[in-house]
Amino acid sequence: MEPKPARVRILDAAHELMLTVGLARTTTKEIARAAGCSEAALYKYFDSKEDLFVRVLAERLPRLTPLLNSLAAKPGQDTLEGNLTEIARQAALFYEQSFPIAASLYAETQLKRRHDDALRTLGSGPHRPIQDLDAYLRAEQAVGRVRADADTFAAASLLLGACAQRAFAYDATDTGERPSVDAFAARLARTLLGGISVAPPSA
Repeated sequence: MEPKPARVRILDAAHELMLTVGLARTTTKEIARAAGCSEAALYKYFDSKEDLFVRVLAERLPRLTPLLNSLAAKPGQDTLEGNLTEIARQAALFYEQSFPIAASLYAETQLKRRHDDALRTLGSGPHRPIQDLDAYLRAEQAVGRVRADADTFAAASLLLGACAQRAFAYDATDTGERPSVDAFAARLARTLLGGISVAPPSA
C-alpha cells in the first residue's frame, strides 16, 4: 500500500487535531509533526493555519458549498422541497462536524478576530453558506418556484441557523441526543416551504 501524499496527510492530521484539541490550540508545528513532515513542507501546500482550516471544511466535512452552488446554477430542477431537505441535511451534518473544531476560538477574542480577518482575506467565513443559500433561493424565485415577496435572506438564515443550533442545543436534554438528521431536515424544509413557496409542499 502506497503512502498517502503529503498534502493528504497534512489535511488528515489537521482535521484530527482540530477535532480533538480545537482550532485555537492547534499549531502548524503540531500538524506537521502529526503528518510526518516538516513545517516548511506544510507551507508548500497551505498558506496559513486559516487556509488549512478552510481546506479541512471544504474537503473533510459534508460538501455544503458545492451543493448550494450547483443548485443555484440550475434552478427549477427536482422539487424545491427535496432540494431544501437535502440542503438542510448536509448543513446539519456540516455544523455538527465543524462546531467542535471552531468552538474553541470563541474563548479567545483576539485570536478569533485574527482568524476572522484571515477568513475575509481568503473569501471565506460562516456567512458564506447563508449567502450561497440566499443565492439559490433567489434563483428559484426568478423561475417562479419561490414567492416574489419572499425574503430569501431571512429564509436562508432561518434554515441554516436551525441547522447550526442542532449541533449543540440538545446536549443538555434528558437524553443528550440530537434529533435524527433526516427527520430534522425534512421538517425544516416543509416548514420553510410553508412560508416561501408558490405551491404548498406535497402532502
